[in-house]
Amino acid sequence: MKSHKLPLVIALVLACLASCKNNSSEKKFDKLEKLNWLVGNWEQKLPDGTLKETWTKQNDSTFSGDSYFITPKDTVHFESIKLTQRAEELTYNATVVGQNNDEPVQFKLTSDADNTFAFENPAHDYPQKITYKKINGTSLVATISGKQQGKPTSESYAMTKK
Repeated sequence: MKSHKLPLVIALVLACLASCKNNSSEKKFDKLEKLNWLVGNWEQKLPDGTLKETWTKQNDSTFSGDSYFITPKDTVHFESIKLTQRAEELTYNATVVGQNNDEPVQFKLTSDADNTFAFENPAHDYPQKITYKKINGTSLVATISGKQQGKPTSESYAMTKK
């Protein structure tokens, strides 16, 4: 009789273990994964130069990006960016050499509806909000906005994936 109970006990223990499995590891970086479409090279050609952003997946919790504006003679603006998810918080960390003592400025994800991802830092001088909107697989619009010298300001950049 004991030999019949052992397989039943093992089956019950395995069933309990399977039902208690923590599925959070499968969804651990779900907010960042929604931005997988961002990985790649993006650009917008403007009359006075070219805006470029390059995004790579560093690991499961972090994407790194570079954003720069190139004129025919020089790189006028350069910033490095890290998108990082820790627990349920996704942050956009931008570092611009020569600004903020070369320390990153953190913007927290405040909205991720309808393929639009908004990151905000109300305490930052400008911008206070950075938004990425996926138009389709090969185009996006990045917008920076907030108050600058007390006035509402917004700049949008339509970029194409290369």
